[in-house]
Amino acid sequence: MREIGVGLLGLGNVGAGVVKLLADNAASIQARLGARVAVRAIAVREPDKRRLVDVDQALVTTDVAAVIDRPDVEIVCELVGGETEALGYVLRAIERGAHVVTANKALLAAHGDQVFAAAERRGVDVYFEAAVCGGVPIIRALREGLASDRIESIYGIVNGTSNFILTAMAGEPRGFGEVLAEAQELGYAEADPALDVRGIDAAHKLAILVMLCFGTRVRVEDLFVEGIDRLQPIDFDMAARFGYVIKPLVIAAEHPDGIEARVHPTMIPRSWLLAAVSGAKNALYVKSYALGASLYYGAGAGMMPTAMAVVSDLIEISRNVCAGATGRMPLRSYQHMVERPMRPLDSLHTRYYLRCAVLDRPGVLGQLTTVLGDHEISIAQVIQEGPRDPGRPVQVVLLTHAAREGNVRHALGQIGRLATVVEPPSLLRMAE
Repeated sequence: MREIGVGLLGLGNVGAGVVKLLADNAASIQARLGARVAVRAIAVREPDKRRLVDVDQALVTTDVAAVIDRPDVEIVCELVGGETEALGYVLRAIERGAHVVTANKALLAAHGDQVFAAAERRGVDVYFEAAVCGGVPIIRALREGLASDRIESIYGIVNGTSNFILTAMAGEPRGFGEVLAEAQELGYAEADPALDVRGIDAAHKLAILVMLCFGTRVRVEDLFVEGIDRLQPIDFDMAARFGYVIKPLVIAAEHPDGIEARVHPTMIPRSWLLAAVSGAKNALYVKSYALGASLYYGAGAGMMPTAMAVVSDLIEISRNVCAGATGRMPLRSYQHMVERPMRPLDSLHTRYYLRCAVLDRPGVLGQLTTVLGDHEISIAQVIQEGPRDPGRPVQVVLLTHAAREGNVRHALGQIGRLATVVEPPSLLRMAE
């Protein structure tokens, strides 16, 4: 029976999951594929390190090049993470004529053009299902399942750490720092959580999604990215009062004048399907011309869900190899990319949640509404929260009707300079 040789770069959580899944499901994979998928070699940094899975030590080496260059390795599986080293490994594998599977969203977001162009020149496949939403097969859905449709917009929860934190903060009145510490203890957040809580990880994934949905390139540095670390318990309390929940969303849409793409916490109606996506789960809500609305939900991280996506890619490439049909599908899902401008955030037109800490004095609310009115911002609802003590600040929360982002930002800048406002005002964008 035909064997497809695989070389693994990395044997961390995901690499261990790949080895385990290939072993545990060997019979069913062979039945589906009509061939065996065999791990030929594994490159690691520390060969004596204790692993999550038992492997034949004869397969383990510290020589990455030796794994990539093996003639019996037809697919190189890059699971080392990062950008610079991983880029070199992937390009070397492609140049040798090996196909590549990667879970590396940072690599593809920053260097996808270079990787895909090299693969197209060499006639090899690059698959990356695990790079976005872990075990949720969203890449395959966008590239194949929705290939005949036209994507109009997406709303997604693509970072499980952020979603876990916001779910916990909505459940009970605890501060961000306390919930983050719990997430780190449970293994949902890294010791350095910056990539997750500041929205950078989600931005990498959004850049890939925009490429797949709209056939255009987006640089991560051109995306508007806002983290979740400024949210306070009062924001979750107010959201619940108004019938909303706060979720860490990626949002993208195609417009006649360009592409809208942003990452930030968003207030969404409690009736939305995304509102029920809790804990560390991921989900992507897609609106398309023919199908309408569809939702893709599941585990966005973890050893086995991510390994499942990686092994599915290994099987799909193996099918192509066995059929002599590699390169049958555009790597970006579009044969040709089209340059599209990014819409400036200031042109966004949506509703807003605004919160201001002010001194409890007569006329203060009038000052706030006057500034908002001067910037053509109409108020839908107002709540004042806090003790009736002229010497202590109170929180004034306002929901607006749809307004222009640029106007809202200018108004908040002016409000922040008022003598009665004791801290910088905050905003949350709302989705309807």
